[in-house]
Amino acid sequence: MDSHTVNKKNPLKEHPSGDKRFKILDATMKRHQYQQDALIEVLHKAQELFGYLENDLLHYIAQSLKLPPSRVYGVATFYHLFSLAPKGAHTCVVCTGTACYVKGAANLLATVEKCAKIHASETTPDSELSLLTARCLGACGIAPAVVFDGTVCGHQTPELVTEQIEGWLKHGSS
Repeated sequence: MDSHTVNKKNPLKEHPSGDKRFKILDATMKRHQYQQDALIEVLHKAQELFGYLENDLLHYIAQSLKLPPSRVYGVATFYHLFSLAPKGAHTCVVCTGTACYVKGAANLLATVEKCAKIHASETTPDSELSLLTARCLGACGIAPAVVFDGTVCGHQTPELVTEQIEGWLKHGSS
């Protein structure tokens, strides 16, 4: 049997890069029968596997699902949870919902931006911190709220967020 013979038990071809994550992504698309309606599920799996959705990956998905790249890119950029760039080692999410906004969320966001020298939806050049915003965390009773690495912290002040951000930026990923 030569190397060009397809394995009958595993009909999924190996991606030319040899990256096994593509095999898992292909299995997800196959499970959804390459339906174009499964685009969001496929993008979720791709981001889970690769960490973010780079352009080459979006083109691969578009080709596999027989969709125009513009549609895949449009969906990936429309939904807030998809990321087109790598995330930082730490994440800071400032809630900008009504209750948080009224209690100073704009000031908290400006404080983090100044401290980290980045804007919302950006990552520091050293990939240490990603700054995000959320429309509402559902934690209105503890407004203003900020999520540090998945932990919701209420009643935040500019001093508290500065302390957290500076700690991350000075000490690295510890």
